[in-house]
Amino acid sequence: MNGLKKAELIELNQTFDDKKKGGQIVEVQFNPESLKLTYANQLEQAKGGDQSSGNAGRQFVGAGTTKLVLQLWFDVTAMQENPVDDVRRLTQKVLYFMTPQKSKDDPKKLTPPGTRFSWGSFQFDGLVEGMEENIEFFSPEGKPLRASISLTLSQQKILEAEFKGDGNVPKLPGRNPLTSVKAGDSLQNMAAKSGKGDWQSIAAANGIEDPLRMSPGQLINLNAGLSGGIGVSGGLGGSIGFGGSVAISGNVGSKSTGLNASLTGGVSGSLNFNR
Repeated sequence: MNGLKKAELIELNQTFDDKKKGGQIVEVQFNPESLKLTYANQLEQAKGGDQSSGNAGRQFVGAGTTKLVLQLWFDVTAMQENPVDDVRRLTQKVLYFMTPQKSKDDPKKLTPPGTRFSWGSFQFDGLVEGMEENIEFFSPEGKPLRASISLTLSQQKILEAEFKGDGNVPKLPGRNPLTSVKAGDSLQNMAAKSGKGDWQSIAAANGIEDPLRMSPGQLINLNAGLSGGIGVSGGLGGSIGFGGSVAISGNVGSKSTGLNASLTGGVSGSLNFNR
């Protein structure tokens, strides 16, 4: 069984198109409880426009921005591998993504490294705009042991999620699709619309006592059903049948005993006792 997927902070190259070779990669200790995305467009009053016209007097400029806000927790008392004595030994690895570096294009200028927050199918590339660290627990020696970090990343475009495939969840064995009852629906009409003729069996399988009066929103399995009947007959011999799937018959005669059985989609058998 695979372990829990952990989120990561990954350093990008200065062109923001790929991971930086030999760059920093930090796996979070605890996955965030939630992610907050904020989308914004830059609006500017059109020159010569009528301010009283409201939205009609505005125009979009730039490509907009997307911000990601999340909270990370660090606790050295919960570390199972390679424990440390001070939580800042962990949080400084996150602070690295906010520390300015010399620009490749202009060494006189400093820019923070490109940062990718990756968690499963979620990916956000941007710059760390802000970071707030709260130290919440100390050891008897005064060393901080627990901390939380509020992290804000931004990118100069509107983030659009990309998906692969059609997104349909495959049907799992043992699970059948359910149909919701609408106001005024009867089981007979629902069965007819789905091409099912034996509505009585559907009613029995779903435990419906009154197929004409069902509650709106009730979920029905139209693929469920019971077919066949139960019959008992007797004379010198006897037979019991269940919907044609299981049948046992016996005859009493003279001194011989035999057992014959065959499987044809169900179970059938015959017993003969002759004396």
